[in-house]
Amino acid sequence: MFIKRIQLGLIHVALTVTLLPITSTLNRVMIADLSLSATLVAVLASLPYLFSPIQVAIGNFSDRNPVLGWRRSPYILIGLILCTAGLIVSPHMAYLLAENLGMGIAVGVFAFGLWGMGYNFATVSYFSLASELSGEKSRGRTIAIMFIMMVLSIVATSEGLSRLLQNFSPDILFSAFNSVAFVAFGLGLLGLIGLEPRHSEAAHLDEHYTWREMYEGLRENRQVLLFFRYLILILIAVLGQDVLLEPYSAQLYDLPVSASTRLNSITGTFTLISLVVGSLLERKVSNPVQARIGAWMGVGAFSLILVSGFMHSTMLFYVALSVLGLATGLITVSNLALMLDMTVAERVGMFMGVWGMANAASRLAGNLISGALRDGLSQLTGNLVFGYQAVFGIELIMLLVSLYLLRSIDVARFRDQAEKQFSYIEKAAMAGDA
Repeated sequence: MFIKRIQLGLIHVALTVTLLPITSTLNRVMIADLSLSATLVAVLASLPYLFSPIQVAIGNFSDRNPVLGWRRSPYILIGLILCTAGLIVSPHMAYLLAENLGMGIAVGVFAFGLWGMGYNFATVSYFSLASELSGEKSRGRTIAIMFIMMVLSIVATSEGLSRLLQNFSPDILFSAFNSVAFVAFGLGLLGLIGLEPRHSEAAHLDEHYTWREMYEGLRENRQVLLFFRYLILILIAVLGQDVLLEPYSAQLYDLPVSASTRLNSITGTFTLISLVVGSLLERKVSNPVQARIGAWMGVGAFSLILVSGFMHSTMLFYVALSVLGLATGLITVSNLALMLDMTVAERVGMFMGVWGMANAASRLAGNLISGALRDGLSQLTGNLVFGYQAVFGIELIMLLVSLYLLRSIDVARFRDQAEKQFSYIEKAAMAGDA
């Protein structure tokens, strides 16, 4: 199983590596260097997540319909191809936007649309596969290994990009993105080969029920709705700063492209530390407790970011990033383990699609809220720093609300409700067919 976990980690790494240059380096170039609107950049960066509802369809369809005996691998491969293609196109879009807004927006929609469709195809499929291959008792360990590998890849990619972009120019940027895309595709293929066993049938799911019946079953489960809202809130809080931290560091602390790109290696290093510690504590500290600790650390991190901005202290900003990295690791591994727990065996793909949609919706909302608030408040007050600070303050409040919601989430109650509801729905659907 160890080799399978490493392969799953390689697929996770490949998708992450295609995302990092877009959400870190490219958004910094677009906002700070090309002087494009942060709202426009946030809207483009959010386009991929508009496709998130397709994750439920992909997960449910793949549960029932193997392709040549494989239920997950074909969708992972499709997603990998689309993500790498979107990464290659994206830097050309940035400079086209600066020269020709209309044409740039068209190419931007195409580039981010490619990446977004790929992300939705691949994510639900490899997390469903991780759940199926791991079993209930070792899911936390699988998630920890996947994310330790992911964080190592973030640090390596950040350092690699920083070195490639020392003598910055558009051509060097294009070449660097091409190199990252090539490496990501190779890693993804290496992880995919021989990972999934072939199935002779569609996992014994012969019942037929309508999409309306399925969504009603999800909507009527209070734990599903509660966990969905909780995930959206905590992920908006943690991920919403992605689009702003690098331009914030450039405009407040005057960091060059190579230095701001390296910020990911700082947060990544401390995320790695918290992932390792969280994995070691898995049997002694429950996932909800780890999630609470991570959220409180996030509150501390955003508080330090706010203080560092008022004091104009680069050193305190770096300390805040370190604490944010620790918080991100604990929040990520604990909530993904909770996501895998919040499934029922016969509907893994469908439930992972729902949680994946929550993840994507939070990225969508986080990007849009961050970009729009930063622009609107900065223009309204005439103070650029205030726009950034307001966003970080709102994210801090969201973390506090998510802590309140987490108190009511119960995995055992969720499973009991889910099994009863889908048993009833399937019997009703079969009776209708008869």
